[in-house]
Amino acid sequence: MADVEPGDLREVKSFCRICTGLCGTIVTLDRDDRIVATRGDKDDPQTLGFVCSKGSNAPDFHNSADRLLHPLKRMPDGSFQKIALQDALAEIGDKLAEIYERDGPEAIASFRGSGGFFYAVTLNLLTDWLAALGSGKNYSTLTIDQSAKTIVMSRLGYWAAGKHRVQFSDVAFLIGANPLVSITQLDCRNPVKRLKEHKARGMKLIVMDPRHTETARHADLFVQPLPGQDGPIVAAVLRTILEEGWYDKAFCDEHVADLDLLRAAVAPFDAVSVAHRADIPVEQIRQIAEMFARDNKKGIASSGTGPDMGPHSNVTEHLIECLNVVCGRYTREGEEITNAGFLFPTGSLPAQVVRLPRTWDMGPRNRINGYGPVCGEMQTSAMADDILQPGPGQVKFLFNLGGNPATCVPDQRKMVQALRSLELFVSIEPFMTPTAHLSHYILPPRMFYERADLPMHIFEQVLYPRPYTRYTPSLTNPPAGSDVCTEFDVFWHLAKRLGKTIHFHGIPLDMEQMPTEDEMLAIVAHKALAPWDEIKQETLGCFRDPGTVALACDPKTADRFTTMPDDVQEELKALLDDVPTFGAFKSNGRTFGFLMSSRRQRHRFNSIGFKITELQRAMPSNLGYMNPEDMETIGIRDGDWIQIESDTGAIQVVAQSDASVRKAVISVCHGFGGLPDEDTYFDGGVSTNQLISTDRDLQTINGTPRMSGIPVDITLSNGPAEANCRADKRQPVVVA
Repeated sequence: MADVEPGDLREVKSFCRICTGLCGTIVTLDRDDRIVATRGDKDDPQTLGFVCSKGSNAPDFHNSADRLLHPLKRMPDGSFQKIALQDALAEIGDKLAEIYERDGPEAIASFRGSGGFFYAVTLNLLTDWLAALGSGKNYSTLTIDQSAKTIVMSRLGYWAAGKHRVQFSDVAFLIGANPLVSITQLDCRNPVKRLKEHKARGMKLIVMDPRHTETARHADLFVQPLPGQDGPIVAAVLRTILEEGWYDKAFCDEHVADLDLLRAAVAPFDAVSVAHRADIPVEQIRQIAEMFARDNKKGIASSGTGPDMGPHSNVTEHLIECLNVVCGRYTREGEEITNAGFLFPTGSLPAQVVRLPRTWDMGPRNRINGYGPVCGEMQTSAMADDILQPGPGQVKFLFNLGGNPATCVPDQRKMVQALRSLELFVSIEPFMTPTAHLSHYILPPRMFYERADLPMHIFEQVLYPRPYTRYTPSLTNPPAGSDVCTEFDVFWHLAKRLGKTIHFHGIPLDMEQMPTEDEMLAIVAHKALAPWDEIKQETLGCFRDPGTVALACDPKTADRFTTMPDDVQEELKALLDDVPTFGAFKSNGRTFGFLMSSRRQRHRFNSIGFKITELQRAMPSNLGYMNPEDMETIGIRDGDWIQIESDTGAIQVVAQSDASVRKAVISVCHGFGGLPDEDTYFDGGVSTNQLISTDRDLQTINGTPRMSGIPVDITLSNGPAEANCRADKRQPVVVA
């Protein structure tokens, strides 16, 4: 930017689309409309000038020398050759048609990763495209993230009018969540500022995490258990609340069907035994119950990826929601529903329990694990086997939208083997990721400021305290001479090649004349609270007053919460029996000295950002963070190479002392790494998914593997050769 004259610059308001923060930005462009800077927009009423390191480095996402600007086709020798977009679509379409006719629609699958969630058009288009083809093989990061929350709604029940919101809460209980880094939970609109505001008005904050996180520094009560012990602690808290009578008796009498079953189920989780197994002070269990249930009456317990990626994740999440149930932390009749949606408004809703179907017991079954879909998706832990195992329904063609399954899916070696075996593998991806390296065709897309858009709508009622959406036009074009794709262009052409009609949000698309981007976005907004033209005119977003209150309970349709259905009782018994021994953690017949806990880092969003210069400089690899006392005990110093070994595999990382990590735990960021056996540690880290199996230690229903709280041993290592570590083996030869 130093070489640009001020008079050559102009500034435009927009919003970032890297993560759920969706921060308002001011984008600076030069006379050629090249993005030269981004900063937070202080006038933005949502995020108030905040933007993280990823958003402030948006120019590099668009202008990086590593960005792919032309479709690439993998050649037999593994090199890549440029190919015109229309030629690539024609070749992909012909091969897709061949597979479709020969093996049927179930041979066609898709995977959507983090990069596929933040474009309003593709959020539904990928599944609508698959549906047009007749395939149910829809995979994504959902079932290796927090799908336990959706299972709870079907097994426990769902309160139609919604839960208490943090903006009006007296207390918040965060379990395995670090919203000041992940920018989820609580209030993700400028999270530090908003949290300080909530604390200033008196809100109490309870944080439970194996690490003294950035969020925990603001806690009124911090609890630091061993990973995997959130469920027993919450069960003990529930027992305390029920025994002391601190629950909402009137609410439970009217809306809970089996409180006695819950009371009996948590009775074995006494404070003394739970504190011992979790390695926390016994008094903290009562302190949680007092602060959450006795002393404060508004506010919810919620979790992040911590419990949901750990062992016993489904029942742990169920217990967390039972805390909200017994304390009645829901919007009641006559109370305001502050956000009933903008793009997809629900209108007034009754203050009652709704019984949702157990979707996994119905619909098409996964041929690998026998379960039906969760949130309309197959279980990603079964995806590699669905590709590798022969027979009817074997996946032959995988379409990857903005994902990096070669590193993000557990059991990395098996996943990479599966991707290598595909008959046709296509990725929409702007950088040469490990997954792109394995693809037969790479179709680079426009970057986020090069497209018109709306904010991610699937969580709109949770992300914003009042109904809101915002239109942004495209601010710039892709670089001159590039040949990048528009995602809906790709799906439209491939559906047309097979003679199929895509029903986008239930509306059939014209398959003779491809819609424009604004026409696609208008379909997304066709049920919105405001007309499309009005949405487009509001520069800083379109807001509406809630104007919605919870209706009275309808006795004809109302259900009751079921806190202890049979399958939850069985899972709770397994949790009760799975008692760890400190420093001698059992896993599949072996004993280990530590537990590995996953963590997020502010300079990445999962694997997004690894080719961005400043982000890579800030965090070139994922370190092994350990408590200094543990390091001293086993003779490890900062900068030493260590090997982390589980019952599935081993990885090597560089050790780093971190007093925020509790003893007997090593904390390592997920989302890093190249392909297995590539020594690229100093240029991208290593994948923790080499430590995780998808053949065992799986949750029922969603098939979520044990991705955190993994028993491991830690030993000193010589490390791979430094020269190899610094060689970028991910970047294949591209033939012009």
